[in-house]
Amino acid sequence: MAVKDGVRNGLKQTRMRLRLSQQDLASMAGVSRQTIGGVESGQTSLSITVALRLAKALGCRVEDLFWLDQEAAQVEAMPTQAMAVGEALRVSLAKIGGQWVAHPLVGADAFRLDLIPADGEAMRHSNQETVAVTLLDDPVNLLNTVVVAGCAPAMSLWARAAERWHPGLRVHLTFANSMVALDRLMRGEVHIAGVHLYCPTTKTFNVPFVQQALQEQTAVLINLGIWQEGMLVAPGNPKAIQTVADLARPDVTLINREPGSGSRHLLEQVLSAAAIAPQSVAGFDQVVHSHHDVADAILAGEADVGMSAASVAEMFNLEFVPLRQSHYDLVTLQAYLDDPPVQQLLGTLGHRRVISQLERLGGYDTQLTGEVVATVEPTRGPS
Repeated sequence: MAVKDGVRNGLKQTRMRLRLSQQDLASMAGVSRQTIGGVESGQTSLSITVALRLAKALGCRVEDLFWLDQEAAQVEAMPTQAMAVGEALRVSLAKIGGQWVAHPLVGADAFRLDLIPADGEAMRHSNQETVAVTLLDDPVNLLNTVVVAGCAPAMSLWARAAERWHPGLRVHLTFANSMVALDRLMRGEVHIAGVHLYCPTTKTFNVPFVQQALQEQTAVLINLGIWQEGMLVAPGNPKAIQTVADLARPDVTLINREPGSGSRHLLEQVLSAAAIAPQSVAGFDQVVHSHHDVADAILAGEADVGMSAASVAEMFNLEFVPLRQSHYDLVTLQAYLDDPPVQQLLGTLGHRRVISQLERLGGYDTQLTGEVVATVEPTRGPS
């Protein structure tokens, strides 16, 4: 996200999302390719004329492409009793009785646990490949739905922001660890899979795992963010956990994630690098199935440490010991990129509202957010 003279711009993300080269956009806007490159990199000062031409060429508003770095409106709001004093917190705002009220988004309140309305009713019988669904809604209302599988809490922020920007869009989030999400994508159950897996052999993120899972179709990886992964510990870090070696201490109890999750991959890789046998770690076989559950176990005193992300530590007011920066990528099949609802959802990733939500969440680097980071072709065997 380039910044020049206090002005941020999302020109590169918008151009790449529309699969335009710098020369394509330059020709459409009647400017030079060097101008496009300079604006995208933040090296060229922006004129009003160029800004208007670019917005017209891309079919959007100038403020969707360029905005002031510190641009933010403010309102006066009444804090709830649950809001801590002296801490900058993420909040949800509502107008109640003519007064804005700020609800802190901390701990369980940072997650949405609503009962999801059903679109229909169905019963599956044995050996059936399809089921008959009795609809409970107009089918026209169901067409603009994108199904996303993943485990990053930030995905719900992205989904809600996208639904606000595109009122007809529906984003159905289904929880899954990285490997399960990939499996669901390849089975045709979801449009997008969220993945954060590191391959120590190739020293790359996600691509080798996508390559292994691919069948006959091409996949595209789009970055959601680069997040900090590491160890969650209790407030104040009472066990003074500083390094991976502390996991082998007899007074330290781990809460683990299930096989196939990115957090489990991280744990096994750092233990191997430190020459620590997994079964020598107290609690290695104590397994939960989400970042939320890891944080809850530590807050409840059931464990001293668990693998997760810096953003989760901030949401639950836990301490965090960083271990690595990981790419959280969104994997979709190239064929799905032509679907209008998928285009709408992915098209919001470079929007300033989404970027600001990720940045405020903490633990996210958004320099690649919205960019296509890889295109993976299926492996072709010998003919």
